[in-house]
Amino acid sequence: MTEALPVLYSFRRCPYAMRGRMALDAAQIAVEHREILLKDKPAEMLEASPKGTVPVVVLPDGQVIEESLDVMHWALAQNDPENWWPDDAELRSDIQALIARNDGDFKHHLDRYKYANRYEGAVSDDHRAAASQIIDALEARLSTSSQLCGDAPCLADIAIFPFIRQFANTDRDWFDAQSWPNLQAWLAGHLASERFARIMAKHDLFVSAAAQD
Repeated sequence: MTEALPVLYSFRRCPYAMRGRMALDAAQIAVEHREILLKDKPAEMLEASPKGTVPVVVLPDGQVIEESLDVMHWALAQNDPENWWPDDAELRSDIQALIARNDGDFKHHLDRYKYANRYEGAVSDDHRAAASQIIDALEARLSTSSQLCGDAPCLADIAIFPFIRQFANTDRDWFDAQSWPNLQAWLAGHLASERFARIMAKHDLFVSAAAQD
């Protein structure tokens, strides 16, 4: 009998889903990939995780992991061959602080820069400027090492670069013209990696059982 795989609900372009897929790939965890549309979420996913965001991992025992960082930590707890989540407590604290700023302040400004029309009173250029201050801090870190916490990628790099990618692609000409050579090289390196190419492979849309009836 074939052992059941964890089920991954994902949306290819979502930065949260990207970082979850990156960790699953690094941990060499095979999954049943179910590609969805956020505007047409399958009943199976909503039954497992009513909040309706990706990624969602449903383990064979029924356990549901429904936050991207939890997916990453779960995957690395199974297998962390590249030491993305090192044992050093001070380094872990630094990693957590970097991710918290990305997921908090940076994501706040990114959304209002990219989708200003969705937020009453949001001025796109103001939020781009605020997000840029956070990128300035990342640029400063990357002036002394090739990755955010040294010369090897860690959880912070993988958790953050999909959001920098989204920021960059909002106005690529503007982004490329900025004086962030270290960050631009860091981002380009992650985007050119074999792992990123693997996790960005296209999948057929998952067809819900209800849709097949």
